[in-house]
Amino acid sequence: MNFTRWSARLPGTQRRAAARTDRGSVPAARVEYGRQSEHGPDAPDAPGDAAMHPPHPLTDLSVREILGRLPALVALVYGPEHRVAYVNDAYAAAFGPRETGAPAAVALPELDELGLLPLMDQVLRSGTPRTVKSRKVPKGGSYTITCTPIETPAGAAGDEGGGEGGVLVFAADVTDHAEAAERLRASERRLRETAVTLQRSLLPQELEQPDDLRIAATYQPGGTDAAVGGDWYDVITLGAGRTALVIGDVMGRGVRAAAVMGQLRTAVRAYARLDLPPHEVLQLLDGLAAEIDASQIATCAYAVHDPNEGRLVYASAGHLPILVRDEDGTVRRAEDHTGPPLGTGGWMHTSGTIALPPGSTAVLYTDGLVERRREDIDEGVAALERALSGATGTPQVVCDRLIRALGVTADHDDDVAVLVLQHPTRTGPDAELFHNAALELLGGIEAAPRARAFATGVLASWRFPVELCDLGVLAASELVANSLQHGTPPMRLRLRRTDRRLIIEVTDGDDHLPRRRRAEPVDEAGRGISIVATIASSWGSRRTPGGGKAVWCEFALPTGTP
Repeated sequence: MNFTRWSARLPGTQRRAAARTDRGSVPAARVEYGRQSEHGPDAPDAPGDAAMHPPHPLTDLSVREILGRLPALVALVYGPEHRVAYVNDAYAAAFGPRETGAPAAVALPELDELGLLPLMDQVLRSGTPRTVKSRKVPKGGSYTITCTPIETPAGAAGDEGGGEGGVLVFAADVTDHAEAAERLRASERRLRETAVTLQRSLLPQELEQPDDLRIAATYQPGGTDAAVGGDWYDVITLGAGRTALVIGDVMGRGVRAAAVMGQLRTAVRAYARLDLPPHEVLQLLDGLAAEIDASQIATCAYAVHDPNEGRLVYASAGHLPILVRDEDGTVRRAEDHTGPPLGTGGWMHTSGTIALPPGSTAVLYTDGLVERRREDIDEGVAALERALSGATGTPQVVCDRLIRALGVTADHDDDVAVLVLQHPTRTGPDAELFHNAALELLGGIEAAPRARAFATGVLASWRFPVELCDLGVLAASELVANSLQHGTPPMRLRLRRTDRRLIIEVTDGDDHLPRRRRAEPVDEAGRGISIVATIASSWGSRRTPGGGKAVWCEFALPTGTP
């Protein structure tokens, strides 16, 4: 095979051929490394030296010699069947010697295993080089391969493949790089799996379901190319039928963001047990966020639902507005009671209210649901409002519909958390399981007997078992007596029943919260709260917004109670 003819169209060969033609038949003098000029070791070359002496000895090497010395794998094929014209020493060492003239599909099966034959067809037809990166050979090793079109002089006599187009296959061994990249990807996958596991373990495994609300939540981490963020949500029962709802987002990615999120969520649950107004909870959380990590900024929305008032009381630290859908499909946006994100300090948060009547649905969410690149976030919130206006069904169905409507997929580039709560409309037999009764107490010696008589009549009308009626009357009597002794008017006794519990609550105008203490045998007072705590399933107290306090207790209804 005349390899010189095959190399005629390789880059640079035309210039060297022209140079040899210009010099005629006189062979160029060879220049040895380290040869000195005839004018002396330090003298500049004579004007004719550049023409007399080639600048580098590689100009005298043939293309075959150059390709044969390369550590990369080189194969040259020609014709539509890609018949083998040449393989270099590195190729033969890697895959064994190859017979020239045979089709590549037979003589070079490794190219077929790498899926290169269709690519070589394309290169031969288009005349455009193509490169594939890090292709792995089944027998081991990874290669980055470039297929370059080669033209040969037409009618080259005695030249195998003369006049036909060919393809030069150049394969660089990148096994070490591929293995290092795979180790890096595996490490990133493990880190992401760790962050996702930590994130999910810190979120509530099962949402608390209050008597008066139906709640569902969805958390979806970002796609595999996105690091896990710090989105979280929570549902906290506060007692007396009240429920706290929380959603937040730590600005950051990875395990650190998830760890900060876990600390904030734990702190929110602790502060919620104090039964403080929403803005006071955020105020405490703001100081804690700065102590946890001043570089991690977080947003949070905290809302409290009170079934007696039929509304949400909320506060927001840099978070997106709560949306409420009424039964007729009208969507309302919570008014702006938003302070800066947690951890910034120096801001007094405020609380707002939004009505949540029977039949309505409220949605709390993180920015991953509505924020898109090159798009204003208000447009995303508006799109969510449109989607919510037509979203009906159970809370979980609403979650799924909102996720789909906003185009959130498994490859989404940000975490998404959605919390949906519904205040259901109750009719028929279901409505008979929910009742409220209240009595205004003016004080004086007749207040306690009136409270006992009122509680006895109401509990009997609700057809509770005799034992539960007696315990309820006793608890109401003790709470009223405590309020008469330590509180100030106005006073109110409220009884409430749900399908699962009996709630007794007394409010008055004094804001000093009672505490349980051990009464000595000689003490004539101080046993009321201890008695309530002993006979009730749970009890608690809180300050009311207008000044004053509420003291409550709950009794779980026996199974089968109508």
